[in-house]
Amino acid sequence: MCCTRPFRTVIVAVAAVIFAGLGCDSRKKDSPGAGPVTPSDNGPTHVFKATPGTPPKLAFVINNPSPFWDGAAAGVKKFEGETNVHVDFKIPQNGQVAEQNAILENLLSQGYNGIAISVIAPADQVSELNRACEKTNVICHDSDAPKSHRLLYIGTNNVEAGKVLGNEIVKLMPSGGKIAVFVGTFSADNARERLNGIESAIAGHNIEVKVKKEDNGDRTAARSNVEKVITAYPEVTMMVGLWSYNGPQIASAVEASGKQGTIKAAVFDDETGTLDAIEKGSITSTVVQKPFQFGYLSSKLLYALATRGEEALKDPLIKDGKIDTGVEVINSQNVKDYRAGLADLTKKK
Repeated sequence: MCCTRPFRTVIVAVAAVIFAGLGCDSRKKDSPGAGPVTPSDNGPTHVFKATPGTPPKLAFVINNPSPFWDGAAAGVKKFEGETNVHVDFKIPQNGQVAEQNAILENLLSQGYNGIAISVIAPADQVSELNRACEKTNVICHDSDAPKSHRLLYIGTNNVEAGKVLGNEIVKLMPSGGKIAVFVGTFSADNARERLNGIESAIAGHNIEVKVKKEDNGDRTAARSNVEKVITAYPEVTMMVGLWSYNGPQIASAVEASGKQGTIKAAVFDDETGTLDAIEKGSITSTVVQKPFQFGYLSSKLLYALATRGEEALKDPLIKDGKIDTGVEVINSQNVKDYRAGLADLTKKK
């Protein structure tokens, strides 16, 4: 099944709508300041507008230096090319909460007008995020912090994405069996929600989550965790990776063990190592997100908030405070077409 045409069509369609809804309104220059938004259950929220005539200072903050974010960087670059407005791309090099909090504090001290952030530990960073929300426009992408005062979430509905992967697992294990789940940290909402979705989909199919392993963003530990499970749990016949780098680490460990074919793998995201492994057969399927849209739409929305204020939140794409960018399932049947579409999209950044 070819996925190139749908892949491109979704990108173009979403981009067209977002242009209409979030574009800069050059007919009106409002004075700077905060415009109130209807308070949420989490507390009061405000939209802050940049000084008219001054390019807004915007930042896109990720949660670790994974190649997963290359697509988001391409989306940010596309926005910059269309507007000549720079967006600072910030990376916590070790993927630690303290690093991300320090980046956030530094941006606030420099008077940034908008920050999009993939939150590493939502439950632990609410106070830091709320302090930021008192000074600037804050939206979340990829990993949400719904208990904070952030204005919006852009990214994957992770519960539904988990259900999609769970359904793939059910297809791959028609007689049931035991699985192992790997991730950086289950404290991140995206990890916890994906697992919840998986567990919902596999319920009643005689499939058991035998073991769960965290690696705290350490790639060496991510592979070592898989090796340990292969050795200690011979009854586990399915490896599941929740974060982008888990796929390549699972594939390399399974291949090295000589159990390719005996142990299956279903993972998330489209790192090169994951797509290579699908072509080789050491990973059966992956559920891919739309990181390009994370970068592109987050940049567009931050700009719209800084220039148009509260009006930007009335866009029809926003449902219940979120923009769901969707997912796709990639397997041996469509991986080559997907890679071609991905290369074409990145080339046009």
